[in-house]
Amino acid sequence: MVVFRFHHGPPIDFLVIIFLFISLPLLCLGIRSFPTSEVIISDDLSRFTEAPEYRNGEHCRSGTVHVAMTLDSEYLRGSIAAVHSALRHTSCRKTFSSTSLPPNSIRRVYIFREDSVINLISSSIRVALENPLNYARNYLGDMLDPSINRVIYLDSDVVLVDDIQKLWNITFQNHRVIGAPEYCHANFTNYFTDIFWSDPVLNRAFGSKKVRSPCYFNTGVMVMDLRKWREGNYRRKIENWMEIQRKKRIYELGSLPPFLLVFAGDIEPIDHRWNQHGLGGDNVKGSCRKLHSGPVSLLHWSGKGKPWVRYDEKRPCPLDHVWKPYDLYRDSVDQIQSQPLDFIQSVVVF
Repeated sequence: MVVFRFHHGPPIDFLVIIFLFISLPLLCLGIRSFPTSEVIISDDLSRFTEAPEYRNGEHCRSGTVHVAMTLDSEYLRGSIAAVHSALRHTSCRKTFSSTSLPPNSIRRVYIFREDSVINLISSSIRVALENPLNYARNYLGDMLDPSINRVIYLDSDVVLVDDIQKLWNITFQNHRVIGAPEYCHANFTNYFTDIFWSDPVLNRAFGSKKVRSPCYFNTGVMVMDLRKWREGNYRRKIENWMEIQRKKRIYELGSLPPFLLVFAGDIEPIDHRWNQHGLGGDNVKGSCRKLHSGPVSLLHWSGKGKPWVRYDEKRPCPLDHVWKPYDLYRDSVDQIQSQPLDFIQSVVVF
């Protein structure tokens, strides 16, 4: 049991649930592995420079926005850049000067248990997609306080260039559980194996959609109605497909296909500007890509290539320069290699 003492608050049991407040939003962590001392956290966060001071804008309205993200040693730099971009562009941030995760804002930690999902994960086209944290979004309804009825889930490889409250305020129609930008002209054939398409019972998951044809959506940006999620036991529905995958190998990707099988064709469509995805290139080469046509509120480096890695390797793609202004990391590549990050792997909600 590790206990940390921070300014502006009582002693904190780091293994117990705590909340972290960053200005308007609520921030919380679900820890996957635990640091052994205060020094580890201090050393890791000391590698990030302090962000500018931000104040509330004139259009700020009271309220709380819950945003869930994941943190681990490889994606910590991206997560901090994402948080920084969200604070920079929202109108409600109080008076806030940010390092990565301000110690005086920590109150509780939500623990994410890797063993909840580890036995359900099958091999994927890319090893990184097998990380249990990719599946943490499935358990937000169980992990978060029952009073939290809505959350925005964001991958760690995003930056916002618009006010996140606009995304938060979308309206769900009818019974829909999640909202996301969708793509109804996508070819689903490539997302599932011949075993899936040749099984009339399994592929009925798409054929039985009565509202309209199934649509692709990227699970890296979702608004989730957790009340409906819990009521419909959607965590279990996703796990059912993962169990089938373990037996029959019906897809090659990681955590995305089960969501497509459960929700495709029945999600709340959000403007495409809120997920300009694929900027990390494909899952093998991670080549440079351009933006989709249309306006942009959120850029998403889904795919193999990550902007912080390409910067360290001195081969950034053109769009990586959009990500760089939000990067608060200040150590050199040599320092990273000689002192590898041993940070917590967690689920963050801010």
